[in-house]
Amino acid sequence: MARIEFDHIAHAYYPNPTALSDYALKEINAVWEDGGAYALLGPSGCGKTTLLNVISGLLKPSKGRVLYDGIDVTDRPPEKRNIAQVFQFPVLYDTMSVFDNLAFPLKNRGFNRADTVRRVQEVAEILDLTPDLEKKAAGLSADAKQKISLGRGLVRSDVAAVLFDEPLTVIDPHLKWHLRRKLKEIHEQLKLTLIYVTHDQVEALTFADQVILMYEGEIVQVGTPEELFENPRHKFVGYFIGSPGMNFLPCVLEGHEAKVDGISIALEPETAALGVKARGALELGIRPMHLEVHGSPVDGGVPATMKAVEDQGSFKILTALLNGHTVRARVPEGYPVPQNQVWLRFPPQRTKLFADERLVR
Repeated sequence: MARIEFDHIAHAYYPNPTALSDYALKEINAVWEDGGAYALLGPSGCGKTTLLNVISGLLKPSKGRVLYDGIDVTDRPPEKRNIAQVFQFPVLYDTMSVFDNLAFPLKNRGFNRADTVRRVQEVAEILDLTPDLEKKAAGLSADAKQKISLGRGLVRSDVAAVLFDEPLTVIDPHLKWHLRRKLKEIHEQLKLTLIYVTHDQVEALTFADQVILMYEGEIVQVGTPEELFENPRHKFVGYFIGSPGMNFLPCVLEGHEAKVDGISIALEPETAALGVKARGALELGIRPMHLEVHGSPVDGGVPATMKAVEDQGSFKILTALLNGHTVRARVPEGYPVPQNQVWLRFPPQRTKLFADERLVR
């Protein structure tokens, strides 16, 4: 296992990049600590797979250095970096048995027979592949084949890191939770450095100790799932994390209040003071679960018009119009929902302020 570091890494697929927009990865300085479980999260095209391929050596970055335990490996190919990579679709030897597929990375590196058998049996047990060890890989389901791919990545205990590029795409939805749980258990047992690429926030937030959220080739925030949810440092983080995402309303400041088209919404004094010093367009943000909905006037409440109710089973999503701005609130199942007019209260301690899409702090 290794501590992996990006030192001023940037990458462009164009031969002579000039503008910042030419880069698939804008300048990144980041560290993946030895033994950590990380998720690279973001929408398609944000640079996740490019970043993973720079870590593995499949891509040499246009700028900067990749360090493994302080050693510059930028020019080393994947086979010289001692990593394992699991791709979106299974990569197997169909004519081999499940056992031989799992054992192949160990045999290729000269492990003795006893250690190979022991390690294969351990990984097969973790992934529920023990009954299939003697079967040919070609005759198994797509789910089972991808579990073999996962196993091939995990079978070596001496790797610097195991890299996963959307490995559960071909897995049936009802098995995804089970395999995410298995990967979490594997990390807890084996203490491998795991870096997991996904566009699915549920996968990222349930698997990783640290989530690295990417947007347009940049890392916009690194943190625990709780940190990303409660304190998004970029508007994109607030929008992307959570379902539905954070509400954003353009505003101006007057004293300790934000004005949204003339409607006053109270802020914490510290937030308002920081906002006065901030540059750029201001927006207030609040999570739907923190936005209070009342059927009659309340202290600090502002009037809005109900537009829609979505019943999600254990909770409801309410959509309302606040001076022409759409806002959403999440309330428990059974909560009395007003039919027409509602009063919305923005708790100051839960209301964030953003300037030019970045959290004022």
